[in-house]
Amino acid sequence: MHVVGKLLMEIGLKVSLLLIVLAVFDYLYQRYDHEKNIRMSKQDIKDEYKKMEGDPLIKGKIKERQRQMAMKRMMQSVPEADVIITNPTHFAVAISYNTSEMNAPIVVAKGMDHIAMKIKEVAAEYDIATIENVWLARSLYHQVEIGDPIPEELYQAVAEVLAYVYKLKGFATT
Repeated sequence: MHVVGKLLMEIGLKVSLLLIVLAVFDYLYQRYDHEKNIRMSKQDIKDEYKKMEGDPLIKGKIKERQRQMAMKRMMQSVPEADVIITNPTHFAVAISYNTSEMNAPIVVAKGMDHIAMKIKEVAAEYDIATIENVWLARSLYHQVEIGDPIPEELYQAVAEVLAYVYKLKGFATT
C-alpha cells in the first residue's frame, strides 16, 4: 500500500507538472491568437481612413476642380499685366504695376512649363511685353505668391524691366 501510494503520488506530481507546462504553452498560444484576431486587416484600415478623412477619389476631384478654378482666375488676370518675365522655356511670371494704386509691383500670374506656355500665349494675344530674364523669372517664381508684391531685394531688377517696357511702349516712367 505504501509503495502504491508513493507511486500514485509520484505519477500525480509528474502529470501535474506536465499539465502546468501545457497550460503555460496553451496560455501563450491563446494570447497570441487573440492578438492576431483583434488586428485590423488592410481593408479595415482603408475603410476606417475613408470614414475619417473622406473618400480619396472625391477629395482628388475636389482638389482638381479647385486647381482648375485657380488656373482660370490666374489666366483671366494675365491681360492686366504690364510685363511677362520669362525663362525661355520653363518659367513665366506676369507683373502688374499701377503707381497710383500700388506701392510695389505685384505678381498677377506665374507658371512653370505648360502653364508658362499658356501665360505666354495669353500675353501674345493681348500684346503684353515679354522679357527674357532667367534669374529674375526663377527668383520671382520661387519667392513670390500670386497677388503678393515683389520682395525688396528684387525691386531694382523689376524696376529696370518695367522701365525698359514703359520706354518701349512710350509711357513716362515715374
